[in-house]
Amino acid sequence: MVRLIGRVWRIVRTPLTLLVLLGILGYGAWWGYTNVLKPIPPLPPTPCVSVPVKKGALSASQVTLNIYNGGSKRGLARDLGIRLRDRGFRVQSESNTAEKVGATVIVGQGAKNPEVLLVKQFFPGSTVKVEPGRADHSVDVLVGNNWNWDKHFADKAKTTLPVKAKTVCLPSIPKSSAAPEG
Repeated sequence: MVRLIGRVWRIVRTPLTLLVLLGILGYGAWWGYTNVLKPIPPLPPTPCVSVPVKKGALSASQVTLNIYNGGSKRGLARDLGIRLRDRGFRVQSESNTAEKVGATVIVGQGAKNPEVLLVKQFFPGSTVKVEPGRADHSVDVLVGNNWNWDKHFADKAKTTLPVKAKTVCLPSIPKSSAAPEG
């Protein structure tokens, strides 16, 4: 009887070992395939850096904006980007958004942050949406179908905002796109 069990074990051992190894190989292939197909996670936002405030005022050239068209009017984000660049703002991107907006929405790290307050001066009647996780302190401007240049854009708004602090936390500027000091 013992000989019979030993003989059966010798016959079954090799195919059983191959099946176990094939199962491990199959699981590894499945795991690799599913992980290759996963989307690449986004990079964490670059944290803000302390920027000195000259003459006690934050200037438009220190504020980074992203402008999004949340309506169906073509070219609205681009046109607004041109106007804000003319006033000295650093416009990082102009694009459409799937988020539909009626009135202008300004999105920033905090409603009382100087960069948000400076941008808000240009958009009377706008609302501020707070995103506390916005580590880089950039500001988004979302405009929609109700946009009217005469009502919703203050052409003569000041391009500086007095601040009490000696430094303000703002997005870092890559060396190649840094504006020359003047």
